[in-house]
Amino acid sequence: MTATIRNGTMELIDRTRVVPVIVIDDPERGPDTASALAAGGIPCGEITLRTPAALAAIERIASRHPEFVIGAGTVLTEEDVDAAVDAGARFIVTPGFDESVVHRAMELSVPIVPGVATATEIQRALKKGLSRVKLFPAGALGGVGVVQAFTGPFPDLRFLPSGGVSLANAEEYLREPSVFAISGSWMASRAMIRDRAFAEIEAASRAIAVRAERRNGR
Repeated sequence: MTATIRNGTMELIDRTRVVPVIVIDDPERGPDTASALAAGGIPCGEITLRTPAALAAIERIASRHPEFVIGAGTVLTEEDVDAAVDAGARFIVTPGFDESVVHRAMELSVPIVPGVATATEIQRALKKGLSRVKLFPAGALGGVGVVQAFTGPFPDLRFLPSGGVSLANAEEYLREPSVFAISGSWMASRAMIRDRAFAEIEAASRAIAVRAERRNGR
């Protein structure tokens, strides 16, 4: 993987402003899922390492659709980082803040968006030189209100809200200047992928991509 590709990853996510969370059970569904998302205007996504098929799915997408920016989510250990990057992941997302995981991603020069839920975790992220974090679980923490609350003491930090984000409240998050993108699974749910509902995935992707584009100027 070249430095140029890695360096352009977050810029593409900034433009897209949506990061689908993909839970996949059959790696062969990965390329078709990526194609459907991209056709709907979302050329990126994170495959969560929650299933045995995750790494193989990342590998298939990376090899068959290199233009699609595929990342790995639910990354919990340094070994997970290595495995995900070896499979072709171009960015890493974690549910919580683990300094060793962050350090390993930095060693490999792979963008990482670690999960935070408290001001203490945010301060730890800032000490590592990070400017982007995943706010998780955003809905349970207070939704847009908690984004606004954290923005006060941490004005230079940018958030990826995840957990409780949906098409119904997406624009509320996207209006916030500190939100660089939103994350969710509704546009490519596990059931939709299982049932090969790729036309439905494309349509759901287009619905949120249009709203994200509308909010791009902020």
